[in-house]
Amino acid sequence: MSCKIIINKIIFGISHVLIEVVFGVSICAAQGFSFVALGDMPYGKPEQSYPSYRGLIAAINQAQPLFSIHVGDFKSGSTECSDQEYSEQLKHFSTFEAGVVFTPGDNDWTDCYRRSNGSYDPLERLAKLRQDFYKPNESLGIKPFALASQPAEDPKHNLYVENQRWVVDEVLFVTLHIVGSNNNFETRDSSVTNEFFARDAANIAWIRESFKLAEKNHYRAIVFAFQANVFISRSMWEDFPAWSGFRNSIGQTLLPLAKEWNKPILIIHGDGHQLHFDQPFKIKGQVMSNITRLEVPGASDVRAVKVTVDLSKDQKFGISLISPLDKR
Repeated sequence: MSCKIIINKIIFGISHVLIEVVFGVSICAAQGFSFVALGDMPYGKPEQSYPSYRGLIAAINQAQPLFSIHVGDFKSGSTECSDQEYSEQLKHFSTFEAGVVFTPGDNDWTDCYRRSNGSYDPLERLAKLRQDFYKPNESLGIKPFALASQPAEDPKHNLYVENQRWVVDEVLFVTLHIVGSNNNFETRDSSVTNEFFARDAANIAWIRESFKLAEKNHYRAIVFAFQANVFISRSMWEDFPAWSGFRNSIGQTLLPLAKEWNKPILIIHGDGHQLHFDQPFKIKGQVMSNITRLEVPGASDVRAVKVTVDLSKDQKFGISLISPLDKR
């Protein structure tokens, strides 16, 4: 497949790959490409969890993906949400040789009110995440690449620096801030409720704008990445009932737009800690054959997923697992 992208600015080159800025970033690969997805790690005490996690990062670097996406929960649900913990995880991201994009999970901020987490204010922790883990229009990693963030594209939602997108050879990548624990949709106090509705509106806007962008630029596939397993709150009758924190963003926005767009979509998430590569999304009981779901391993299963994208094949997305190198 040839690359037909107007180059505005070359950030760096690796072999046949050029990373360049076009509306945020476009990454141009000569014939197919691969990236890595991981999440829900490291879990546990540093002396127990860090060696295998660092070994996994070393294995990812050895695999030389174009970039990596961490879909959230860089700590367990019982680990303290301290500045030290955040600093250690930021250091881990700085050891990925290629760019790495991080989208938050519930363990990273919404559940920080728990006593076992240090009884932190979740909104204060979220502000800390945004301050430390997000640079204006740039990924993390040793060799960061440029990308577009929601505040730059949609100033109405100027808080949501974690909502990002970039393009790789006619494939649009989009991160959404959708987290476990029912997306923080609860009535613990009014600030929690207000936070959910504001973030839900930002996610919905980002989804809609991304489909419009894909249609306008004739992209051939979209990859969405977020933390939550959105089926956790399903009922016997509906995947996204009224009490689901994923009803508006996924059930009433992403899925109908995906059906209308009718091109390949990959949805990557974590939360459940078990590998799934399937097609569980439905509209009115009908399986959406253009949507593939990848749930990454996590927690005690310290493995990442290498995703290969080749739009010339019938199966656009393929996966293989990456295990840690021994770094002890």
